[in-house]
Amino acid sequence: MNTEARKKLIEIVKKTRGTMSQRGFAKLLGVSTTAVQSWERGDSVPDTENLAKIAARASYSLEQLLAYLDGKSLPENSEFSTILKQIKYMPLSQVAQIAQAAAERFASVAEASGDEAKAS
Repeated sequence: MNTEARKKLIEIVKKTRGTMSQRGFAKLLGVSTTAVQSWERGDSVPDTENLAKIAARASYSLEQLLAYLDGKSLPENSEFSTILKQIKYMPLSQVAQIAQAAAERFASVAEASGDEAKAS
């Protein structure tokens, strides 16, 4: 892998990890913390399986990630797909809070619709 591709890979790994610790990210991927540190320094490259996991967490296919590393541009992620990606990897307690907020919103819309129907 050439130097430019390594720099792009380092950027993708760090961006995908976000605010998660290297240890937490490593655990999520099923690798050692040392492996993540090595990827972020550019000392080594994830194997295909881990590249696919990283691509998926970044909302890309493995093919899109490899094309990016080869010099092509990445497709734009919509805000919606970014939110879905984040929810997919959140702790269940946080997902439950989101679900509760959504249920409350649905209930308020249903109540408002019912009030409108009564008024007619």
